[in-house]
Amino acid sequence: MAPSLEEPIEPVDDALTSNLKQKPALVAPEPEHCPGPESNDAGKSDACAGCPNQAICASAPKGPDPDIPVMTQRLAGIKRKLLVLSGKGGVGKSTFTTMLAHAFASNPANTVGIMDTDICGPSIPKMMGVENETIHVTSTGWEPVWVSENLATMSVQFMLPNRDDAVIWRGPKKNGLIKQFLKDVEWGELDYLVVDTPPGTSDEHLSVNSYLKESGVDGAVLVTTPQEVALLDVRKEIDFCRKAGIRILGLVENMSGFVCPKCTHTSEIFRATTGGGMRLARESGIPFLGAVPLDSRIGMACDYGESFFDNFPDSPTCKALRDVVINVGEQLGVDAVDILGDE
Repeated sequence: MAPSLEEPIEPVDDALTSNLKQKPALVAPEPEHCPGPESNDAGKSDACAGCPNQAICASAPKGPDPDIPVMTQRLAGIKRKLLVLSGKGGVGKSTFTTMLAHAFASNPANTVGIMDTDICGPSIPKMMGVENETIHVTSTGWEPVWVSENLATMSVQFMLPNRDDAVIWRGPKKNGLIKQFLKDVEWGELDYLVVDTPPGTSDEHLSVNSYLKESGVDGAVLVTTPQEVALLDVRKEIDFCRKAGIRILGLVENMSGFVCPKCTHTSEIFRATTGGGMRLARESGIPFLGAVPLDSRIGMACDYGESFFDNFPDSPTCKALRDVVINVGEQLGVDAVDILGDE
């Protein structure tokens, strides 16, 4: 059976700075003038006298999450942490994450990790060709699954009894698993940790931001497709990053045209009716990292768990991806030769 990883959430006024702990379960309604169970005066003020909740409130944990320093120490060996975000589903975040990780790992000097926080739809293991692997627990923590000598990944998929089992979890349980990915996984020394996220601006995003705040997030790469339907949600993701204090490394326009596998001609199939990703980036004042055209062989590579970046280096999509990776490195202050190793 998959382990139960229930981790409660604490409702607070500012969800972006929440320490994600649970408000204590009270046995009676809060009385008038109640200081609140999260207050330092909980269970001690005059209003608490005779309240059935007094002992519960007095013993409830207060202050910052005690696991934050543990996670910070565990992640101390990771040089750069990147988030792949998009408010819209279906724009290719997970596919782009795998290609980005393979691009980083194409330089043998780099060690790369992928953390899959799409708890209900974990697709990274399939795309990386390791969906049948399981987690190994050692004396130092959980070992990530190694795809190659310098590329590792961690996903809830490795914990499910069957690959088709649905993950029917509420927010607190998702948050608990993400915390364990950061606190208990022995990531070791990594040059890059790429965090794949689900669509939206909800529990998983708040958890990652809250837990990584002390150790530092180097930035987020936003992924969109050219049509306005996708851009609508990406605008919300830009607003989320700014409110959460996450640096936006730039915007990538995925599926920007279609590459014919025979003649390599690129055709525009998703017309940018409002200017596409480039115009959105310009209007929002964020870098435009590049446009990556769609190649039908990307789907085949993901289905077989192979690296499109390695298998089809002459594809216009692969060339565009290399430019995107170089631009990401420029935003991080890393030279192209240090990222790809052959520039």
